[in-house]
Amino acid sequence: MPLYNLQQPDWSKNAVIYQVNTRQFSKQGTLEQVTSKLENIKALGIDIVWLMPLHPIGEVNRKGQLGSPYSVKDFLAINPELGDAEQLKKLVAKAHSLSLKIIIDWVPNHSAWDCPLTASHPQWYAKDLQGNFRPSPWWDWSDIIEFDYSQEGLRDYMLNAMAYWVKTFDIDGFRCDVAGYVPNDFWRQVRASLDEIKPVFLLAEWESRDMHRDGFNMTYAWSWNETLHAIAKGEASLDKLRKYYSWNERAWPASAYRMTFVSNHDKNAWDGTQFEQFGELVDACIVLSVLGEGVPLIYNSQECGEPKRLAFFERDPIAWTPHYIGDLYKQLIAIKKQYSALFNGNFGATMHQVDNNHPDKVFSFIRQNDAHQVLICLNLSHEKIQVALSGFLVQGYRYAELAAKCDSADNALSFVLPAGGYRVQLASLGQYRND
Repeated sequence: MPLYNLQQPDWSKNAVIYQVNTRQFSKQGTLEQVTSKLENIKALGIDIVWLMPLHPIGEVNRKGQLGSPYSVKDFLAINPELGDAEQLKKLVAKAHSLSLKIIIDWVPNHSAWDCPLTASHPQWYAKDLQGNFRPSPWWDWSDIIEFDYSQEGLRDYMLNAMAYWVKTFDIDGFRCDVAGYVPNDFWRQVRASLDEIKPVFLLAEWESRDMHRDGFNMTYAWSWNETLHAIAKGEASLDKLRKYYSWNERAWPASAYRMTFVSNHDKNAWDGTQFEQFGELVDACIVLSVLGEGVPLIYNSQECGEPKRLAFFERDPIAWTPHYIGDLYKQLIAIKKQYSALFNGNFGATMHQVDNNHPDKVFSFIRQNDAHQVLICLNLSHEKIQVALSGFLVQGYRYAELAAKCDSADNALSFVLPAGGYRVQLASLGQYRND
């Protein structure tokens, strides 16, 4: 049954998601320590906490000393390095008491080489030309081997395993790793099966509108991130960003949530920290991730301005210190939650481009509904810009400033932004329009 008209839960209308890398979240690297910091996560304005894989990690062909959390040895167990079942239950219960949703990482495409399924059900695995278990032939995924979803028994196993975590721990959904490597019809089975237990929230690590047809609430906006990275590096023009939003508006269902992120565990580990990725444009990119169309993600360590890449196969705890990035996220998320034009999917308003005098350097837009107009201007260049906004979308309004990294301002429509600067302004439509 097509699900392009999937109704998003009301609680998600202005939701923000936070990714926890439990191994690096604290010096102890445990679920118990995550539980003790849930109030801090909530204070950022978070609604959904995504826990990276909790399962025991394979030892055969392991990378590094501790291995990848995505090399799953046992889909029905918790890695004892992280904690145990009682600690996970306490984490979920504490999260729910704070009105936080918990989703866990699910790895359906592959397992570790020493997963017991290799002995009990070898037919569930893809084989190479010699009939051997097969890691991905195109990536350096030597620590895992791939499943074969033409096997009905594998599908039943995965459905039952996912149901186990919902029933036993009362989790609220899953972030599904490399979801596009698994047949779409399996995800229709997942949605139907799990919703019989409770309505779940499903995030696909993939960028395809068909994922929304087949039951996912949210997909990755990989191309959004890659476009902004290219702009920050001087390798793409702002027109590429405009094309992304045009594609998002015209080709995707209005109800589809797209996850916009400045960092995540993959980007941080392999491509660099938020500062390496975006340099002096990082603040403007964070503003766009939170206030533009999309559901913003914060990856743990961003809010404390962690200057290092977190190691992926070893212990490398975050050094928690106060940082302006955390304050910026709090400020922007509070704005997002206060003004309904900034809500997610079709709970919020479409972005409309505002004319400016430097369209090759400055990205400006409004989001507007019957109550409010939010005007956002971002300097996505590496130079100071005297900005002048124009056009009917912004003429005749009185604006109040909500947030800014602005050198000077003549008025609401004329101001100077430093490299990576931004200005966020509000007009209350029923009160301020000067006709």
